[in-house]
Amino acid sequence: MTKLPFTGSGVAIVTPFKDGKINFDKLGELIEFHIANSTDAIIVCGTTGESAAMPDAEHISAVQYAVQKAKGRIPIIAGAGSNDTQHGVNLSKEAQKAGADALLSVTPYYNKATQKGLVQHYTALASAVDIPVILYNVPSRTGVNLLPETLLKLSEIDNIVAVKEAGGNISQVAKIAALCGDKIAIYSGDDDMIVPVMSLGGVGVISVVANILPKETHDITARCFAGDFKGARELQLKLYDLIKALFIEVNPIPIKTAMNLLGFDVGELRLPLCEMEEKNEAVLRSELEKLGLEIKA
Repeated sequence: MTKLPFTGSGVAIVTPFKDGKINFDKLGELIEFHIANSTDAIIVCGTTGESAAMPDAEHISAVQYAVQKAKGRIPIIAGAGSNDTQHGVNLSKEAQKAGADALLSVTPYYNKATQKGLVQHYTALASAVDIPVILYNVPSRTGVNLLPETLLKLSEIDNIVAVKEAGGNISQVAKIAALCGDKIAIYSGDDDMIVPVMSLGGVGVISVVANILPKETHDITARCFAGDFKGARELQLKLYDLIKALFIEVNPIPIKTAMNLLGFDVGELRLPLCEMEEKNEAVLRSELEKLGLEIKA
């Protein structure tokens, strides 16, 4: 298996916008913030980065900027999935050309695929590049569940190295671990399941909450690696209510709202995503305050 791009806490970073365009200066500030606060990898143009609303040229420009800004100090992983295999191949090639250290590739959505189709889809994507590929299973968004048996088949491809498992199903995580063993690594795709997933051998998280609490998210994973699952659990549960509030509306609406409330100034969301309902924003604001975070807006 090709070497993993990271272990620990990878942030699914938001894409800051200003006047309808990427705010690259702000993106640079966020990258420096994460490097300074122990984040282990940065995932650019994932779900949280609003990649579904970004044309390819803009998408790749964000990846390229992140790579150049990071200067090798932290791995940059590019979202590069598609429901059209050829489009996914092209996007993956461009992301590799832009200097990404690895790719995050979501299962095909809307038109979906059978398990046989998933094997063919990911075989085509992985064969088109030389860098590591992390598969991304999020059935609530895509309508497709990447089964453990399918992962086992895909693990035979050298540069398919891991899965971001965001199905909310700890039983499936256990089956992946039992069936695939060391053939494929597992990242938690759910911030409220970091400790359970790592207790089953997971190697970290691709996180939303890390956008505002990078050190704490890193520390949860570090405690797990050190065998301090009691300490990791305590920190996980301390953040539980905030994590739930960050998904009170569809991601990334709450995390971008939280960042603006905390003074990060990451700008607007792109339609069809829009500002939060007032009652939900009040819940989010309350949970931020309970953790002692300073509301600035």
